Amino acid sequence: MYTASMHDSNFEWDEEKNLENERKHGVTFYEAQQAFLDEKRIIAEDTVHSQQETRYFCFGKNHEGSGILTVRFTYRLNLIRIIGAGYWRKGKKIYEQNNSIH
Repeated sequence: MYTASMHDSNFEWDEEKNLENERKHGVTFYEAQQAFLDEKRIIAEDTVHSQQETRYFCFGKNHEGSGILTVRFTYRLNLIRIIGAGYWRKGKKIYEQNNSIH
């Protein structure tokens, strides 16, 4: 297990899942933390994968501001546990719809 601190939030993840996620989606969980720093981030409950514990999505910009990350996570013992991350079209669409000027 890996634990990281970014400002006032604490993150953790399984390092094997992190390596698998980077191989499959090209995003490390360390990079995925950036989505939580986006002031316009969107947090939504993941109702599909929330069987044993409540899981969430964070949709937010990457460090460069060039893409929208979708991060799947849960809370465990006051830590944000990252479960998966990537650049997913549906997440970008949700982010853009919620941050559009009406």
